[in-house]
Amino acid sequence: MSASAPSLIVGSAVLSFVVSFASVRMAMAYAQRRGMLDEPGRRRSHSMPTPRGGGIGIVLGALVGMPSALLLLPVSPGAATTAAFSVSVIAVAAIGWLDDHGSLPIRPRLLIQLAATLLLCVAVASYTSSLLWAIPLLVAGVWCINLHNFMDGIDGLAAQQAMFFGAAYAALAWSAGSPALAGAGLALGAAATGFWWFNRSPAKIFMGDVGSATLGLIVFALSAMLWAFRTNLLWPALIFSSGFVVDATLTLLVRMLRGARWYTPHREHLYQWLVRRGASHRKVALGYFAWNVLVCVPVAWIAFRWPAAASMCFGATYLLGAAVWRTGKHSCLRRRERHVSA
Repeated sequence: MSASAPSLIVGSAVLSFVVSFASVRMAMAYAQRRGMLDEPGRRRSHSMPTPRGGGIGIVLGALVGMPSALLLLPVSPGAATTAAFSVSVIAVAAIGWLDDHGSLPIRPRLLIQLAATLLLCVAVASYTSSLLWAIPLLVAGVWCINLHNFMDGIDGLAAQQAMFFGAAYAALAWSAGSPALAGAGLALGAAATGFWWFNRSPAKIFMGDVGSATLGLIVFALSAMLWAFRTNLLWPALIFSSGFVVDATLTLLVRMLRGARWYTPHREHLYQWLVRRGASHRKVALGYFAWNVLVCVPVAWIAFRWPAAASMCFGATYLLGAAVWRTGKHSCLRRRERHVSA
């Protein structure tokens, strides 16, 4: 491994942070001038008009640091995959940026997401045993984009998750022998940190679709590239995302089973219920961070060290996550019933 690899990794991360931080500062002024404000409402968790679109900082920071790490560091996923990644990120970010300026119909947004994700999936699948892998990858990619959009609803939560995922992913990829993927992960974490500084509670700016949708695509892309590099590494990567995946997936399934219009805005995720029952944004975000550190990190380490047990570690994490989700929801509902009866 080249002695310059650590320096390149750190350099990419620092550059991503600086570009993100500066871009968010400019986005705050831009959003105020253009009237890009999220107003408080029944389906929202904030009480003051707040600028949106700050996720453009994450996008620009990631585009500066991640492709350079993927191309210049050892064990690169290749120029074709890196190019597909960059084009996909730009496409999803662009449609999200337009949506932040004025709500777009769901069809053009979904079509762009599908096309961008398919391009990336074909590039990744071309390094596997069959291009047919692009089909399940496409489904996973589009869901990852949208679940991150769903989970971006309170101050600091989505950015905090991206910081954790980026850092944990970087450690995993470095340990597995891929400095290129490690550098890309750390660049993502650094770009998310540049935004988080302004988005932590009380938030000065929100991520917007430009940030949340693109963030979902990037998390998917990194996970897919790690899977293509070494199949068994997918399990610990998925464990890192378990908090968001469990909350978004179970909430969606319950809404569908109830016959609700699941694609419309709502406040039914666990993190939203916790805020509605009186917990602060900071406290809820801390709870998700505790899950990441106390559950995901040690279980992912076991999955990495003992590949034969990796799938069982993945299953156990998601079952435990589902149990925590159900317990949390029931607790919130009981407190609501006591409040109403009082």
